[in-house]
Amino acid sequence: MPTPTKGPRLGGGPAHERLLLANLATQLFAHRRITTTEAKAKRVRPLAERLITFAKRGDLASRRRVLTVVRDKGVVHELFTEIAPAMAERQGGYTRITKIGNRKGDNAPLAVIELVLEPLTAKQATVREAEAATRVAAKKSAPAAAEAAAPAAAEDGGYGPDSAAPLADGSAPEGFDVKGNKDSMKYHEPDGRWYEATVAEVYFRTAEAAEAAGFVRAGAAASDDKADEADDEA
Repeated sequence: MPTPTKGPRLGGGPAHERLLLANLATQLFAHRRITTTEAKAKRVRPLAERLITFAKRGDLASRRRVLTVVRDKGVVHELFTEIAPAMAERQGGYTRITKIGNRKGDNAPLAVIELVLEPLTAKQATVREAEAATRVAAKKSAPAAAEAAAPAAAEDGGYGPDSAAPLADGSAPEGFDVKGNKDSMKYHEPDGRWYEATVAEVYFRTAEAAEAAGFVRAGAAASDDKADEADDEA
């Protein structure tokens, strides 16, 4: 005989145990509370709570699943239409076991197992509302956070699609590294001598884009003069 997963074996075998627990669950749903031994109460509790979970889903598949255990259709109807709605706000703990002493004769410990049909207290309801509000706020803040994290769109700098205006903080838009000065019509590359000291009025994607817009690389004129002097001396 296989070993039970939890608690002692009830009845003469596995099939007998399943029928015994099914009958206990049926009586519990029909009468809302039953008196039995402590061992049977502890064994029927997980089965009863699992059936209530199915009933809270309320679909046809769940009803058929419950009918494989509880054969009385009238009890199943009460479970789905009366018991499950009363426990809609509960996330678990649908039953309560209370010890009531020992039975006369064989001295077996007795217990009362009953359905917890009382509404949630004001404190519990407040906690549930706060948790629900937190989940809703988290869902609403997620798109806003993603939008804030997204890089800002670059505005046109006035010199074609490869130019961009500085961002609000004066920094370069993503992908635009070449600084341009409108007064001097010169551009500075990141490896240039005066790049860090230059305040950009427009940014370009590449040096070629800056030259196409009429800008000249800073220091290019001085380099040309030195080249001309070298040629004259030669």
